[in-house]
Amino acid sequence: MAFVSWLETARDKALIIAHRGGAALGPENSALAFSLAGEAGADAVETDVRVSADGMLVCLHDADMQRIAGDPREVSALDLKTLKDLVPDLLTLEAAIAASAPLGILLDVKLTDGTHLVEIIRTVEATGASRRAILGLRNMGLIAEVRSIGCEMAILGLLPDADSSEEAADLGADWFRLWQGEASPDRIATARKAGLQVAIMVGQPRNVPLPEYPQFAVGLVDAEGLEKLRKLAPDAIMLDDPRLLWTNQRGSPIHAISP
Repeated sequence: MAFVSWLETARDKALIIAHRGGAALGPENSALAFSLAGEAGADAVETDVRVSADGMLVCLHDADMQRIAGDPREVSALDLKTLKDLVPDLLTLEAAIAASAPLGILLDVKLTDGTHLVEIIRTVEATGASRRAILGLRNMGLIAEVRSIGCEMAILGLLPDADSSEEAADLGADWFRLWQGEASPDRIATARKAGLQVAIMVGQPRNVPLPEYPQFAVGLVDAEGLEKLRKLAPDAIMLDDPRLLWTNQRGSPIHAISP
């Protein structure tokens, strides 16, 4: 079923967003993972956007290539050809948008300044994906900048302060991300009162585990964690394996397979 819009609010279930394209199903941020995520029931895929040395928008999570290719060099220091030699499944932003159809696509913009924002927006618009794409932005300045240029694409605030939802809404965000360990009825209520929809990201937000967060790495979750999420009734859940989630309607059980 084709994704309608991130701004749609009349949903009867939480959206299932495949983190890193569905990293449990195939190479992260790859066309294969996107396809398998769709088959597994995901409503949308999340992918990461960085810039190569030759100015290409590429879908890579980490700032360097160590984890996925054993190469310590940074993405920003390598051109597209070199990056593709290291990661044959690498997608450019344009290719990722095409490969994700007809699912929704969340673009986690791994940039802290607005240098490439217009290019990202134009790429989305040129592919006709404005309604099924959402910009994940990491600071208030970027949210304000997108709205200042008249862009009406949906925005998800990927912000470090779990209590900043009202400010994000004032600047023009449509969605707000809470980590699993931060999500509470009060925070969700505050975000919704501000007019935001809420997405919960499962797992740890950092490489060094913190006791107040779930024991699992980012993107991973167990049955107990999913049951707690069910009770919170968020508008979307982000996780590596969309097979862990399915709902028939808001409030029905969320089933899980242990990661």
